[in-house]
Amino acid sequence: MRAGSFANDSSLQVNSDSELSFREAVSRDISRVTMLPDKDGSGGCGGGQATSGEDPSVNLFREYLRLRTVHPEPDYDAALKFLDRIAEELGLPMKKIEVCPGRVVSIMTWQGTNPALKSILLNSHTDVVPVYQEHWKYDAFAAVKDAEGNIYARGTQDMKCVTIQYIQAIRRLKAEGKKFTRTIHLMFVPDEEVGGHKGMETFVKLPEFEELNIGFALDEGLANPGEAFTVFYGERNPWWITVHCPGSPGHGSRFVENTAAEKLRSIINSFLDFREKEKHRLNTSECFTLGDVTTVNMTMVKGGVAYNVIPAEMDVSFDLRIPPTVNLQEFEEQIKKWCKEAGEGITYEFAQKHMNQNLTSTDESDPWWNTFSTTCKAMNMTLEKEIFPAATDSRFIRAVGLPAIGFSPMNRTPILLHDHNEYLNEQVFLKGIQVYENLVPALANVPALPCDA
Repeated sequence: MRAGSFANDSSLQVNSDSELSFREAVSRDISRVTMLPDKDGSGGCGGGQATSGEDPSVNLFREYLRLRTVHPEPDYDAALKFLDRIAEELGLPMKKIEVCPGRVVSIMTWQGTNPALKSILLNSHTDVVPVYQEHWKYDAFAAVKDAEGNIYARGTQDMKCVTIQYIQAIRRLKAEGKKFTRTIHLMFVPDEEVGGHKGMETFVKLPEFEELNIGFALDEGLANPGEAFTVFYGERNPWWITVHCPGSPGHGSRFVENTAAEKLRSIINSFLDFREKEKHRLNTSECFTLGDVTTVNMTMVKGGVAYNVIPAEMDVSFDLRIPPTVNLQEFEEQIKKWCKEAGEGITYEFAQKHMNQNLTSTDESDPWWNTFSTTCKAMNMTLEKEIFPAATDSRFIRAVGLPAIGFSPMNRTPILLHDHNEYLNEQVFLKGIQVYENLVPALANVPALPCDA
């Protein structure tokens, strides 16, 4: 999941009192969910031999976390070997598509009783973002579990938890002899954390993706520090823009007119003034979430060769995240106006410019959403619908016209994706398996729809 660090927001922190009662509270929460207990048993359930007293699903989760699929050189071979073993344990065929050199999409398929119907996609990515080990309590790839049951490792929330929750839910359902009308695909993609260009963005354009015949997709979401579970039905568009400001060069001892720095200052002021307006909108309206406003962050400044040389050009780069409610053409016109106001010769270019604003329906009349929401309500889960503030592979799925929901079943959990000391409590993780154990059958048994024709 490509995003900034959200955990530094004080509103998302868990205070010391709630930390102490966290595990007890989660245990009470699980007792409210009308589901069967963990049915993995103690042997032959995947993940090797569990440590003493540890749930085998947790053991498998920690094993997966120890795979160093971390950028800039993720060990994708280790992940593929791990997934090959899982596919064999589950008795599911595995298909691998090399979408770019060294970048393989893996797909396990559980065929439905009516494979002509549109399928269900359970998507997850295998890569994780880098770590600054000096800021971690434990080795970020040791998957240490503390006395409270908190598992510390890069990827615990983003999103190796969901991968194993999918797998273990399918394992349990198959062990019970369940069969479903629609085919279920478990897909594992590379390079999501670096933009998805050599992963999902390329794969959705290939015939192998079309052959999956997808009707509805689940992908990653975010933790929720409160009681509710957050679901995402759309995403903001990431625009990465660099503005080039040319100017008159000269000696550093003179008042040279029309310098690159003067133009740069005007550009920076325009972008950051807009940033303050959006920040004010977010902070003064209870109805807004981060996904409802445009964030602007200046990320790079380049220019100059020496202290006493006025440069002929200076560049500034911004990371913009634009909600689907914004007219993108009008927004770019505003950028052009800022450039014109800053001076002559200013140009800009995009390193990334996503224009798709497709949203997934959350109307109760929509059969996919109705099935998802009704099933969650039956498990006493409160859902909060939002626009995703960052970017996931769901945007590529929606861009080809398919409905996708971003959902990671983690409540009572601080948002720690990409942050130091990323962790997930084992009880929250186990409850998530139960959630998918109910969601997957409900979605895979949605009756034939007009789109199936």
